Amino acid sequence: MRAVVLDAPGPPEALTIRDIPLPSPGTGEVLIEVKAFGLNRSELHTRLGLAEGVTFPRVLGIEATGVIAQSSSDSFSVGQKVMTLLGGMGRTFDGGYAEYTCVPASQVIPFESELDWVTLGAIPEMLQTANGSLTVGLDAQPGETILIRGGSSSVGMATTILAKQRGLTVISTTRSTAKTSTLIRAGADHVIIDDGSVAARVRGILPDGVDKALELVGTPTLPDTLAATRVHGVVCFTGMLANEWIVKDFYPIEYIPRGVRLTAYHGNATDLPQSVLQGFLDRVASGATTVPVYKAYTMDDISQAHRDMEAGIAAGKLVVTP
Repeated sequence: MRAVVLDAPGPPEALTIRDIPLPSPGTGEVLIEVKAFGLNRSELHTRLGLAEGVTFPRVLGIEATGVIAQSSSDSFSVGQKVMTLLGGMGRTFDGGYAEYTCVPASQVIPFESELDWVTLGAIPEMLQTANGSLTVGLDAQPGETILIRGGSSSVGMATTILAKQRGLTVISTTRSTAKTSTLIRAGADHVIIDDGSVAARVRGILPDGVDKALELVGTPTLPDTLAATRVHGVVCFTGMLANEWIVKDFYPIEYIPRGVRLTAYHGNATDLPQSVLQGFLDRVASGATTVPVYKAYTMDDISQAHRDMEAGIAAGKLVVTP
C-alpha cells in the first residue's frame, strides 16, 4: 500500500510517499481502508521533533476515516463506515497517512452517513476535541459567554459551531483580518484580531469578563486569556498552535488571576460517544450545521499540506485523500 513515511524529524519534504507492506489485524484489531484523513498540529509537532514517545520510521496521522477492510473483532463487519483517532496512532504505531491503517477495535467509532469523504475525514479529532473542551473542560451552559482563543483553527471553528448550538455567545480571535468573515459565518458573535493582547478588548464587550475561555494558542497567550475571564469563570487549556505548552517558573498565586479557574482537556476515541458523532453527522446532512473544511489535498500533495498547516493559512480543517 502507499503511505506517507517520516524517517526522522525534518522539513515538509521529509514526508516521503512509498510502498510498504499491508498491515494485518491481530487479535482485537481492525484494518481500515482509509478514504480521508485530517491534518493536526500533533503531526506537525512529530515532524518537527517536538513530540515525545515517537519511534521512527513512522507513518504519521492521529485520525482516519474509511471502511472496515478486515476485522478480528465481532463488533465490526467488512464495508462498515468508521472513524478512528488517537490511542497512539502516528506515534507508537503507524497512523492514518496511508491507504490502510490497522488499529485496536476499541478506538474505532462506527457511523452511517452519505456525506462525502472529505467532509467526513475532517470530523473525528476536531469534533472530539471541541465537544470535550466544551463539556468536560468548560461545562459550558446555555446563556454563557465564551472566548475562543485561536478561533480560526479547525477546533476553534468547530467549537464556535457547537457553542452556538448550545446557546452561548461567542467571542472568537484570529491573527488575520481576512479570516473575520469566515468566523462570522461560523457563528461568532464578535471577532477580535489577536495581536497578543485581547483581554482589554474582551472587557470592552463584557466588562466583567467572559464566563468561559478556550485556550488553543498555547502558553504565550494563556495569561492574557486568564485576564479576559471573570471571577469564578473557567479557562480550559486545550491547544498549542504556537507550539509552546510549558509555563516556566509557574507560581500560581501570581500567574492565575484571583478567583479564575484554570483547567485542561485532552481526550481519546472513547471521549467521542457514537451518539454525539452520529447526531453531528445527521445535523450536517440536514443542513442544520456545517463542517469547517478549508482545503482538500491528495496524498501526493502531503508536503504542501504540511507547509500550509505550519504557515497557519487555514481557517478550518485541512483534509487529505489517499
